[in-house]
Amino acid sequence: MVSDQDLIALARRARDNAYVPYSNFPVGAAVETADGQIFTGCNIENASYGATNCAERTAIFKAVSEGARQVRRLAVACTEDEPCMPCGICRQVMAEFASPDFHCLCVPGPAPEPGQADRIRLLGLEELLPNRFSLEPDKR
Repeated sequence: MVSDQDLIALARRARDNAYVPYSNFPVGAAVETADGQIFTGCNIENASYGATNCAERTAIFKAVSEGARQVRRLAVACTEDEPCMPCGICRQVMAEFASPDFHCLCVPGPAPEPGQADRIRLLGLEELLPNRFSLEPDKR
């Protein structure tokens, strides 16, 4: 298992691969599956905006495409000074694949200066998406 700081560093590194010619808003994500595997992703835009994919979903979909069915942690980083928050669609995807102990690490873009703490918003699934939609009553 990697540390929260290592997961955040991977998200910041994944952000460098973002394809954002329209918004110029690069985002990176790193997800840890329930069995400890790590997958990263970035946002990928398209001229047909509906075909755009967020970093969080890219990372989760990569994990699922490799056989994972539960994610334990997800770190997301943009380039802004405030922590980057997932959109509603990403939150719903997180709800689909979240392990019972899931949490999301939302961080600002710049890494902190030496000796300074990173401004992390640590959010559980209930905080991210209360009263979420599910076809399974026990996941609501």
